[in-house]
Amino acid sequence: MPTESLHTGTGPARRTVMAAAGAAGLAVALAGCGSDDDGASSGTVLGPVSEVPEGGGKVFADEGVVVTQPTAGEFKAFSSKCTHQGCAVKDVRDGLIICPCHDSHFSASDGSVKKGPATKPLPAARITVEDDEIRLA
Repeated sequence: MPTESLHTGTGPARRTVMAAAGAAGLAVALAGCGSDDDGASSGTVLGPVSEVPEGGGKVFADEGVVVTQPTAGEFKAFSSKCTHQGCAVKDVRDGLIICPCHDSHFSASDGSVKKGPATKPLPAARITVEDDEIRLA
């Protein structure tokens, strides 16, 4: 009996589909590697700095990021995807980023776990602050 699986359907083999999906993902990743030669600002505008309260933060759900302002004028950004089971964090209060699914708490200053069940910190996201606008970098 051969060790390769048999493909008996009428569509493309799984291997073909997986190779095409990988190539498409690579093309998308490479498309983001360009640079602006004119020096203009780039990146998705999240909003004005006034939307992120000092000592708190704001979740930008569509962009998958949470931006905090631990101290006046200091902005931090993290993935809004909880490292426990992937739920989206929903709230920032009292210096904590809170996941509503299982009540994990993360530091608004550095994304570290302050209360489980999550065991890994929220990954940092790159942002820039320019002309009172917060942008994904």
